[in-house]
Amino acid sequence: MSKRELRSPDAPEPLGTYSQGLVAGDFVYTSGMGPIDPKTGEVVGTDVATQTRQVLANLTAILGEHGLGLDDVVKSTVHLQDLHRDFAAYDEVYRAHFNQPYPVRTTVGSDLMNILVEIDFVAYKN
Repeated sequence: MSKRELRSPDAPEPLGTYSQGLVAGDFVYTSGMGPIDPKTGEVVGTDVATQTRQVLANLTAILGEHGLGLDDVVKSTVHLQDLHRDFAAYDEVYRAHFNQPYPVRTTVGSDLMNILVEIDFVAYKN
């Protein structure tokens, strides 16, 4: 199986040794994305709802490079800086972006670097 890199100018540039996304067979895997404005390189917002919207915009841009959208997401992994405080606000924004059946999801509390939320996706193109 071969893999192909996905790169979008509408998502933040990688800050390390990783790709924004990879196509492997019928699947697209994204890196974890934070709430970074791709034009300024700055963190967007100080609350989890605003940051979640930016993260989802960044991920949508990467999926779009392979002709996919949020309806093609089958799995998401979510890291919240403060799981107990921010889960409800994050989940409200997340729910507004997806249709049923929702992707399977893991949401955990994590020590993040000056952001409140990071999300990565697995999407399927049939």
